[in-house]
Order: sequence, then structure tokens, then C-alpha cells
Amino acid sequence: MPIDTVDKEHFTGGKTEGGITSSYATDDGVKLKVAYSFMGSIYDDAERNAAIAAMGQDTLTMGPKTQEFQNKFAKIHNVKHAFACSNCTTAMHVGTQIFDIGPGDEVIVTPNTFVATSLAILKEGGTPVFADIDPRTFNIDPAEVAKKVTNKTKAIYVVHYAGLMVDMDPIMEIARKYGLKVLEDCAHATGASYKGRMAGSIGDIGAFSFHSLKNITTCGEGGMITTNHDEYCHGIQNLRCMSNNHSWGEQGSEWSFGDKIHCKKTSPLEYWMPAHFDVIPHNGHWGSNYRMNEIQAAVGCCQLDKLEMLTAKRREIGHKITAGLQGIAGVETVYEPEGYNHVFHLYTVCVDEKVLGGSRDEFMRILYEEEGIQTILHYQPTFHFTGLRRMGYDPNQCPIASEFFYKREMNLPMHPRLTDEEINMMVEGIRNTSAKIRKRHCKA
Repeated sequence: MPIDTVDKEHFTGGKTEGGITSSYATDDGVKLKVAYSFMGSIYDDAERNAAIAAMGQDTLTMGPKTQEFQNKFAKIHNVKHAFACSNCTTAMHVGTQIFDIGPGDEVIVTPNTFVATSLAILKEGGTPVFADIDPRTFNIDPAEVAKKVTNKTKAIYVVHYAGLMVDMDPIMEIARKYGLKVLEDCAHATGASYKGRMAGSIGDIGAFSFHSLKNITTCGEGGMITTNHDEYCHGIQNLRCMSNNHSWGEQGSEWSFGDKIHCKKTSPLEYWMPAHFDVIPHNGHWGSNYRMNEIQAAVGCCQLDKLEMLTAKRREIGHKITAGLQGIAGVETVYEPEGYNHVFHLYTVCVDEKVLGGSRDEFMRILYEEEGIQTILHYQPTFHFTGLRRMGYDPNQCPIASEFFYKREMNLPMHPRLTDEEINMMVEGIRNTSAKIRKRHCKA
């Protein structure tokens, strides 16, 4: 709803247990004109009615709506297979297991991403190796990836930051040259494309997020695994659902209970003999409960019906912000290369401190406290987190990514419900902030 000045708690719901995954509300008394929203999509009666209808089904998890959601998603993203799961982190974990990443294996990854991208590797005992980013796209730089390949390298994990896809052609060329697997972290990139190819359709596996912040959301959480590899399908199904094999046992198997020998099931009609499923690890990896429920999937189907509209709104808003910020000394707008379809999950504004005359942090402080525009930061380089520092990662690697996070970037409120008034308030706030910094530093 368009409101000139609102209390921040009204917009974000106040402090919550979810922390940075659900709110940036504070109790500092600042009155905001445009708050950072944690709802990245639009819901209406379609989603509400679909959720209620799904509640009336006999099965509430991994049923017909999940299958429908998977089929629609695969068609839109031009992939052969799509598998719904609980979130993008679990999607990447399954992908890491499919790639058979383990101790001694290196995976080249960007530091400019949510920590989950590296956690999927670390959980299986692999070693993340960080390659620096391109200073204009903020995506992993293929030239830096090539420098990091060793005889231990097993895969490359790319992240399509903010909804702009990575330059995938050279990434795939590197992968083919060295026999590496490629995982696309598409958490920001539902509906994005690169030279006519959809996110999640180029690498060996794609992993998507439907978190509350994302361009489409399945009731706040959810994910999807995509692949064009038929041979991965059984493993993905097995690993996202408790190593569950629906056809019990192996060919010719027997099992004993007490002193009685039981032969394997011989009739498909006798679904109860000797049990309705078996548990077998896939390639040495045990599965987990990473399922999606039917209510989420039903909502996801409605969200896919709106994806074209939601993307168009985000692109329109992003381009309006870009146009409005032209000509401000020291302020850099989003770069969108030719042939890419940026879906503007984030709108990242960068500042050049030397041209601006003040620091990025000063800029954010004035923009927030005096202009009422709430911005946030994405992402602290992964190797700077305490857990990775304790593992011995060099804190000075990837200087472009470090400068990006600590000196250059901030993310504006970005969602498809933004009004022209709110867009204008953001643009005006940034212009006013830039002028205030120049005036204050000239006096100093």
C-alpha cells in the first residue's frame, strides 16, 4: 500500500526469531518512507484458493500438486526434469551428493553469495575454493575460475547474483576442458535467461529458491532441482526423500525374520509385502527429508502463472530506478549486458567513495536516518565468516568481492508491489544523500 511515511514495524512485522531471513526491523525509532520488504511476490485469491483446495486432498505432501508444479517449472525453464524440495539449500545439498563431492574434492565457488552455497559443499566434506567476481556484474569471473582449477577440482558452483545470470559459455568451456560438473545456484534467478537459455538449464544441475524474499515464493520456503541428465533422476528422488526406494529390495533378494526366510515381492498388487519401501543409500550418500508439501506446490503453480507478469514488473521498476539515478556523481546503477534477461531479484546500487567524497557506510546512514530509505547488504565474502576463518581461509583473497561488500554496494527495496511514488522517493532520497555528502565534505 502506498504510504508516505510508515512505522517500520508495520511494514516488516517487527523483530522475529527468523532474524535476517524474515526481517530487518529495529527499535531505533526511524520512520521509513520505503522499508525493505521481506515479501518478494504478489499473492491474491488465486494463491489463497489454491492453498485451501490443497488442504482438502487426501495427501498433503509430494502429491499431484507437487507433480504439476514440477512439470510447469520444467517447461518454463526448458529443462527435462524438475524436482520440488524444501528450499534451495537442500537442493544444492542433493546436487552435491549427486556429484559425489567428498573429502579431498575441491569445488570452485563465488564468495559473493549466501553462505548456503558453500555449506552444501562443506557438509559433504568438500573444500570450497573461492574465485573473485566481475566488478560490473558482481558474478563469479570465468577468468578467475580458470586460475583456480587443480587436479583436485571436481565441480564449479556459480551463483546468478541479483537475477543476472553468470557468463555461462566460458564456465561450461572450462568444465568441458577439465571434466568438471557445474551447479547453477539460481536462488535469485527464477525466469532469468542468458543468450536465450534459461537459468538452471545450462549446468548439470540447477537449484532454485522460493523463500519469502524471492521472485516467486511458496508460502515462505521452497526449492527446486533441475537437470537435463536422465541418469540423475533416480538419485535425486532417492536423496530428497530418505533414501526411499519404492520397489522394495534388490533383484533376487531375500530377508529373514526369526527362522523364516522371506522371498522378494513377486506381485505388484501385493504392495505390503514385505514392506512398502526400502532404504538404500545412493552412491554412498544417505538421503534426507527434503520434500515439499502440497499447499506450497499449489501456491507455486499459481506463482508460475504470474511469473511473466512478476518479472515484467521487476524489470520495469529496475529500469525506472536506473533512469532516475543517471548523472549522480559517485553513484553506479545496475549493469545489464546485451543478451541477458535480468530479473531484478535485487537492485544493487554501488558508490565510488573517491568520486562521492564520503564512504558507503555514511551514504547508507544518511539515506536511512534522514531520507527514510532502508537498504541492506549482500553478501559478506563467505571466507570471512568465523567458521571458515578458523579453517584457515586467507581473508585477503578475492579483493574485488571484499571491496564490493565493504566499500561499494547496497541493495534498495525491490519487489513487484513498489509504486511509482515509492520509486520516486528512493531516487530522490539517493540524490539528496549524495548532495548532502558533497556539501558536508566540502565544508570540512
